[in-house]
Order: sequence, then structure tokens, then C-alpha cells
Amino acid sequence: MAIWKIKERNDLVRANEVRGSRGFFMGGTTPSAVSDIYQLDITSTGNAVDFGGNLQGEQKGAGKGCNAGSAIRIIYGGGSTAPAAPANGASTQISYFTPIHSGNASDFGDLTLRRTSLVSLSNNTRALFGGGYDYAGAPASSGTNKNIIDFITIQSLGNAVDFGDLQQAKQNNASVASTTRGVWAGGHIGSTINQIDFVTIASAGNAADFGDLSAVSESFAGSGSNIKGIVGGGNQGPYAGMDVITIASTGGGTDFGDLTQARRDLGSTSNQIRQVFGGGAAPGLSNVIDFLQIASLGNASDFGDLAAATRGNAGSSVSHNGLELGLPQRPSVTYMPGSGRMLHAAGQAPADTQSIGIFHIPTLGNESDFGDLLAAIESPAGNSSHTRALYTGGDNPNTDVIASVEMQSRGNAADFGNLTVARRSSGGASNSTRGLTAAGYGGSKTNIIDYVTIATTGNAADFGDCTQTNNGICGFSSPTRAVFGGGEAPADDATNVIMYVTIASTGDATDFGDLLAASSNMHASGCSSDIRGIFCGGLVPSNSNVIQYSTIASTGNATDFGDLTQARYGVGAGSNNTRAVMSGGDTGSKVNTTDYVTIASTGNAADFGDQLLSARQRTPATDSHGGLQG
Repeated sequence: MAIWKIKERNDLVRANEVRGSRGFFMGGTTPSAVSDIYQLDITSTGNAVDFGGNLQGEQKGAGKGCNAGSAIRIIYGGGSTAPAAPANGASTQISYFTPIHSGNASDFGDLTLRRTSLVSLSNNTRALFGGGYDYAGAPASSGTNKNIIDFITIQSLGNAVDFGDLQQAKQNNASVASTTRGVWAGGHIGSTINQIDFVTIASAGNAADFGDLSAVSESFAGSGSNIKGIVGGGNQGPYAGMDVITIASTGGGTDFGDLTQARRDLGSTSNQIRQVFGGGAAPGLSNVIDFLQIASLGNASDFGDLAAATRGNAGSSVSHNGLELGLPQRPSVTYMPGSGRMLHAAGQAPADTQSIGIFHIPTLGNESDFGDLLAAIESPAGNSSHTRALYTGGDNPNTDVIASVEMQSRGNAADFGNLTVARRSSGGASNSTRGLTAAGYGGSKTNIIDYVTIATTGNAADFGDCTQTNNGICGFSSPTRAVFGGGEAPADDATNVIMYVTIASTGDATDFGDLLAASSNMHASGCSSDIRGIFCGGLVPSNSNVIQYSTIASTGNATDFGDLTQARYGVGAGSNNTRAVMSGGDTGSKVNTTDYVTIASTGNAADFGDQLLSARQRTPATDSHGGLQG
């Protein structure tokens, strides 16, 4: 049994020398068209096992989407539709699934043109789909090869857009990639070819000539590291063969070695050290999985078996060749205060919940479980220091309870004290010393502002009053100033009022300026850097996707920042000094959507991951928001 030295392991993780290793094979024919997804651990050997989900129903058959996806999303594009009267043919669908959670793939959008027998590649930002074959119905020979290259932004959802063209219209080629360059090799243009194309992934444009493979080939597969690309198998010559190219250069492929079994229509995936080939036809269907060490030339070795003999399957992983430099820095094994924890608690999902979840703001990904509040509630306010989160008030029914959670260890909340008035839907703001709870609803709207000293325990004291009675207000802060805006005031009317107070003193709020439009039920907190605060979503009077910002040290009206990925209210928003994360909400139904923006810039939000629950009015508290800087 291996014994780890914890410090060494920690150093390896933080240096990204310990990486995700989950690989996937999906789709294909067995000989009927299938939508199964199977997984394996690339670093070990053994049989592939069921992932616990399927591709979308239309995406079956021999269309490939090799090595596409990021560290948190796997992408599959095109394919063959399931055989069914009156016709079958190529698909336009793009699917995605989250590799750390089992479940069926979801709809991402559509390709610019339906096709099968295409291949894709990606870095951690973009996925590109190249070539393919377009047909509808029988006979399949009535279709045409395509030279199209489409691309998508992996963290968003939507249809693919045109990137450029391959050098020739072709199908059944193989792809490899680095973090900057995508390469397509070989394929069929009416006859089999050895041509290699390349593009720069970050910039759209037509492919350029890279060189030639050592032999013509089609219906093969590729992957590799971000330095070397290896393609193997195929239907020409000794189709156990593998070629290797150096992705950053141009030039021809050279012999790498042989697979354990000669076959075509196989899939491949990799991490940065090891590459895996699975399935294929030899000429009968194969369940063989091979592996090789990318750094050294040589023949492949036996890895294990697929669950079923399959051809035309696609391979991908969370650590393939396009992700080496795109992998996010992993958090410390030992928690460091201020490193970017966002605790996300309470909410309506559909009933009130006491769940506390955790996001790591610097790293895209899904929320995970942290612990529980004292009771199931919705709409508390959030305050936090570098080490402690406070959840004040809430509804189930209206409560005056303040719950505290220690950031450093996962666990349940403890009793801190009580507000001066029981209420929900208040605005929260804090610096490293004080936490403020402003306005809210406790049977009627209130203008009360309370404060606590976060490092102690005890009941809240009166700070002063808001400029108006309010409910559903949004709050954020710098180290010196707390700002509150929006909500319903005073008679169930949405308001555009923004106000502020100086956190270190006590006293009534002062007018700051106005939002772009009157907005209620924003339910966001702590969403700021030490310079700029973010307001997002709300009811204006219908669901809004608007993100707006204010410069905290000045006064004045809010300015347009960009748009959320979905129009919604009841969003929980938290931040570190760089990034704002906006999670959950209600679009007409509750969602688990989580977006992010870079606070210092302007622009539309992008996908961050998923909330644990489909819920609205969950409240964030972070260890590194704008009130904690300096």
C-alpha cells in the first residue's frame, strides 16, 4: 500500500502535477446506434464503467466529437440520428455533460450545419468542430463532405458560429490540439489522404497546411499531450500504426508504434502523460482499450475493455492535450483565509432549505456541500470576515436569529445572537470588523440598519436608518463604505434608490444615486471589489438580465455593465476582489445557473458551473470580498 507524504502531495496538487484523470468514451454502434457514456481512470488500467447517463437521444451512431471539452464540461457535437422511419441522417445537436456528476447530457445548441463523421478539439475556452459528412435519409451515399469549421465557447450555451474552413472538404479525419493550436489529420475526400491542417484556436480563420502523415489514413483517432499529438488506427495500410507530430511546429508525422489490435472507427483520449484508445472495428466490432506513454515511442499495451464492443465512439477527458496550461490552480489542501471561499446558504428550492454550499471563486466549477444552517430559511442577509460568515434573519417565519459559520472547516452553523427586529430580505454588507443588516420585511417593511462585530458573538445593535423603508434590497461594500440599492419601497413598488453609510461610524444612510431602472427582489449581497460594486438581475418589473455597477468611493448613478446568461431575480451574488459569481434565481422557474464576470471590466457574464440546488434567494458570504481588502 502506498503512503503519501502530505506536504509533498500538497505541493504536487498546488503545482498541478496531480491532475484530473477521468476519461470518457461515448456514442457509437454496437451494432445498433447507442448513446451510452462510459468512464475510466486514465492513470490506472481496468475496464470502462457506466457513467450513469446518456447523450441526447438524437446523437447516436458513428459521428465523433474527439477530445472536446474543458476541465468541467465534456462536449459532443453532431453524429448520426437514431435509425427511425421515415428517415435517418446527420445531427446538428451539440450536447454537454459535467464530468464530476453522473447524469444525462444536456442541450448546448446546434452546429451551423448537420453532419456526422466530424471530429472536434478544444482548449479550456473554445471547442472547434471540423469537417464531416452531411446526409439525410437513405442512401447515405447521397450526402457530401464538408470543409466547415464551427466553434463554441465552452462555458456558455448557444449555437456554434463559423470559424473558417479546412483546406479540403473531408470526413473521418483525426484531431489533436495544444492550448493554442488545433490540428486535423488525414480523412476521406473521395479517397483517403494524409494531409494535415492546423488553426490557431483563439482566432477565427481558414486552416493552413501543417504537413503530411507518414501514410494516408481515415477513420482513426487522435489525442496526446499539449506538446505531442498521436493519431492511431484507421482503415488504410497497417492500420494498427500510430503517427506522432509536434503540435507547435509544422511538418510530417513519424512512426510512434502500433496498437495491440489493428482497427478502424475507434476513439481516443488522454491526460498529459498517457493516451488511451478504445473500441473500433477489426473488422468485427472490438471492445479493446489500449494505452501508451506519450513521452516515449513504442507499442501500446492492454488497458482493459469497454462495456460493449463498439465502433464510431468518441473520446474525451478532463485533462486532455488542450488543457495543460488552461487547468486552474487548485486550492490549498489546508484552507487559507481569504483564498476565495464563497459559502452559499438558505433559499427556496422549492421549500425553504438549511443547506450551505461552497464555491471556490478563482476556479470554475460546481457548488459542493459544506454543511447546514440552524433551520431551513430563505432570504437571510450575508456578512463575512476573512474567517467567519454570518447569516442574519430570514423567513420561516420571519426570524431575528443570526447564525455563524467558520470558513475554515466544513460543518454546521452555530448561534451567534439576534437582530434588533425579526425580518427577511434585508441587505448585507461588511468589512473585516463589522457586519451590517439593512432594511427588510418583518410583517411590514422597515428602514432599520443593525450592526454586529463579526469576531465576537452577541446581539446586534442599532446603527441608523435607511433613506426609506425597503424590502429585497441589495448590499455590498468597500473596507470603509457600505452601499445598498433597489428593492421594494415603500408600498410594494420597485425602487431605483441607492444609499450608503460609513461602516466604522453609526448614523443614517445618505443618498448615493439611482439604479438604471427601479428593481425589486434583487436579493444579492457582497458582490464587490474594494473599488466597484455589482448589482445583478431583479424584477424591473419583469425578470431582468441587466448587470450594473457603481464606483463605491464616489456617488452617482449606476452604469451598465453587461448581461447575465439568463434574465432572473433572487440571484445570490458573491465575490473576491477580482471576480463576481452570481448564482441561482428564478426565471419563471427556479434555476441552478451560476454566472461570473470580471469586476474591473465590463461585458456579459459567462457560465461558472452549477449551484447544488435549483433555488432562488440563496445568500452568499465570502472570505475575500471588497470589504475585506487592504
